[in-house]
Amino acid sequence: MYYAVVIAGGAGKRLWPLSRKKRPKQVLKLFDGQTLLRRCFDRLLPIFDPRNIIILTNAGFADLVRENLPELPFNNVVAEPVVRDTAGAIGLAATILTKYDADAAMAVVTADQLIEPAKVLQQALKDAFAFVNKNPDDMITFGIQPAFPATQLGYINCVNPRPCPDCENKIYSVQAFKEKPDEKTAKEYLNSGKYLWNSGMFVWKAKTILANLARFLPEATEPLGIIKAAWDGPDQQHTLQDWFPKLPKISIDYAVMEKADRIYAIKLDCRWLDMGSFAALADFVASDKNNNIVVAGASELLDCKDSIIVTEDKGHLIAAIGLENIVVAHSRDATLVCPVDQTQRIKELLELIEKHGGGKFL
Repeated sequence: MYYAVVIAGGAGKRLWPLSRKKRPKQVLKLFDGQTLLRRCFDRLLPIFDPRNIIILTNAGFADLVRENLPELPFNNVVAEPVVRDTAGAIGLAATILTKYDADAAMAVVTADQLIEPAKVLQQALKDAFAFVNKNPDDMITFGIQPAFPATQLGYINCVNPRPCPDCENKIYSVQAFKEKPDEKTAKEYLNSGKYLWNSGMFVWKAKTILANLARFLPEATEPLGIIKAAWDGPDQQHTLQDWFPKLPKISIDYAVMEKADRIYAIKLDCRWLDMGSFAALADFVASDKNNNIVVAGASELLDCKDSIIVTEDKGHLIAAIGLENIVVAHSRDATLVCPVDQTQRIKELLELIEKHGGGKFL
C-alpha cells in the first residue's frame, strides 16, 4: 500500500516573529488564509486516503497540527519527543509502517514547501511508486528544475534520463548530491543542465530505507527496533521517550543519500518554494508596482520600494514611508524591522533577545 509521510517539525527561526518555538512556520496563515501544512495536505489528498497520511512533528506542535488538519486520524500525528533531524524522523515513520505493512511504499514530503501546479508533483509521485514497486531496492528523489543559480539550496547531479514503463516522467540516474554552492559554482551547475535543486522529497519502500539506515547509520538500528517492538502497546510512549533521543541527529542526505547507490530522480518542472525566509515570498506573492511584497490585510505604503511587509493580523494596518529594501514583519507582541539583505542574521538576533531575558518573545 502507498503512504505519505509529511515532515513537519521545523520551527522556522528565519520567519520570526511570525514563527515561534510554539508556533512553527508550517501553521502560519500567510497564503490566502491557508497554512503551508494545509496546502501540503491538500496536494496529497488526490493520491492518498487521509488514513494513509502520517504527519511527523515535534511534540510541542502536535495539537497545532491536529487543529489544522481535523480530518486526519488522531494517531496519524506522530509526536517526536526531541529533534533528531530527518534521518530519525524518516526511520521512525518507516519503522511504524513496516510493523503493519511489510511491503509499504512511502513518499516523504515536507510541510514547508509550495508547489504549483500540484498536478506536477502528484504525477511524479504516481510514477515514483510505479518505479519502486518494480524496483524495490531502488530509491527515488525529486529534483527541481533550477530557475536561477541559487546558493542557499543543495543540488543533485542527474544524468541519463530514460523512459519508465507506466510512467509519464523520465527517470534520471543520480551521480551525486552537492551541498549549497558558492555563486560561481551555482552558475556552473545551472549552465551545465545536469543539476537539479534538491527538494528533500523521496519515494521508496519502507523496508528499503530501513535497510540503508542499518547499513550506513547502524547506531539507529537498536533504537528503531525497540520502538517498533513497543509500538501500539502500553509502553509505546514511554519507549519512544526513552529511545528516540538515542537516534543520531543527522539529515537523511548525510546519513544515507550521499552514500547509497541505486538512487534515481524525477525532475519537477514547476514553481517551487522552500519557505525558509521572508525573501522567498517573492517567488509566490505578486509584487506591487514598486516591487514591494505585501502579505497583509491592510497596508499603506508611501514612496516605498523593494520591501517586504508581512503580518497575519488582518485587522492591523501597516503604514510606512520611504522604505527601500526593508522587511517589516508584524506579530501580536513583536515586530521585526531589518534590511532585506540582513535577514540571514535573524538567528543571531534571537540569541541576543534570549540573552537579554526576552524568552517570552521566542
